[in-house]
Amino acid sequence: MTISASLPDLPVSHVLPAVGAALAEQRRAVLSAPPGAGKTTLVPLYLLGRGWRGDGKIILLEPRRLAARAAASRMASLIGEQVGGTVGYRMRLDNRISRATRIEVVTEGVFARMILDDPELTGVSTVIFDEFHERSLDADFGLALALDVQSALREDLRILVMSATLDVERVAALLDHPPVIESRGAAFRSISVTGTGRAANASRMLSRGLYSMPMPMRRARSSLSCLAGQKSRGPWNVCRDDSGPRR
Repeated sequence: MTISASLPDLPVSHVLPAVGAALAEQRRAVLSAPPGAGKTTLVPLYLLGRGWRGDGKIILLEPRRLAARAAASRMASLIGEQVGGTVGYRMRLDNRISRATRIEVVTEGVFARMILDDPELTGVSTVIFDEFHERSLDADFGLALALDVQSALREDLRILVMSATLDVERVAALLDHPPVIESRGAAFRSISVTGTGRAANASRMLSRGLYSMPMPMRRARSSLSCLAGQKSRGPWNVCRDDSGPRR
């Protein structure tokens, strides 16, 4: 299956060939890319068309259930399908997969159970650890198991570790110094909001790109950290960039 030509042009796009080549030649790789670069959705879809994958599944590990559902939904929409077709997800008490599923987004706990039930990871070609900088016990355990499987049972298994803010050298050492690929671009500016009460809701809304605040929020206490070159405006300190349109 070749869908690379239909993928959107995002900052991570220019390193996708390097990721594919690294996994083809050395079976392990580390990808460091900032938030908004598109690594979570574009990397699995790009790898779907690599010849070395054969018909094996790509397993994408996400640290949270909401992130797993969102990633599966976005990837499915990019290829014009519904979740449960080529792209699906599996988590505790909830899964949407089928015989046609080739990219399976799972939570870290589910992957640990998968690999314990089937140590050879039958039918799996690639395991991708996303947002690895969060360093949960399940993620560390899953990576250790995957490396053991690759070393002892599945030399053809590919392992990719991805993160936005990663101690690259330290993780590369854990993987026996595989190729390290860096994508420096980001599709969106980062916005940080802190506060209590209803301000917390405002924070979540801003993080999703929704910039119109519900009123009233008179009792909320909030502060927004603007990026360099930006100024705050309005009662909610929403940042604007003097070089571009107001947000």
